[in-house]
Amino acid sequence: MIGYPNQKSNMHSHQVRDNYMGRGMSLEDDLNKSNEYYLETQRALIHKKPIPVQIVKVDYPHRSAARITEAYYKTPSTTDYNGIYRGKAIDFEAKETKSKTSFPLKNIHPHQIKHLERVLYHGGIGFVIIRFSSFDETYLVDAAYMIDRYQNSDTKSIPYAQIKANASIIRRGFTPRLCYLDNVDELYFKEETCK
Repeated sequence: MIGYPNQKSNMHSHQVRDNYMGRGMSLEDDLNKSNEYYLETQRALIHKKPIPVQIVKVDYPHRSAARITEAYYKTPSTTDYNGIYRGKAIDFEAKETKSKTSFPLKNIHPHQIKHLERVLYHGGIGFVIIRFSSFDETYLVDAAYMIDRYQNSDTKSIPYAQIKANASIIRRGFTPRLCYLDNVDELYFKEETCK
């Protein structure tokens, strides 16, 4: 079981963790493969951030196999991915939802919003990639829009229709699987790409 520091553990949180295990992995896999392609073609240098974990308990069922049975996050993570693209820092979070009506804001944590604010403050490119798995659609949502909705919305979610209207849909391909840097070019480098 993995938990944040000073967080009490109970059976319910263990059950919730099991129910959500693996959620978002297909989006993560698509992004990791896309980033490998971008690295190999020298288009960008973007990596998944490692999560700092403190291992507490390890079982050794066999001499050649070890299994981590208890661990805790050392510190809350910031966002999933960061790197450099066209000379600018790039930082983003990736989320997947099965909802057909909205993106739940509880999927984004306050420390992630604070981190995205800092990225923007320092002139970096920040965004959230959201996949609506029921529709097999993936969107790039600018960090400024996500921060505004997170801080100023009266609702606990962003309606799907608003995501469609205020975000850009990411084209899928073979290599890369997700052509999200095309969206980044369109949103953040318009002046340079339209010359």
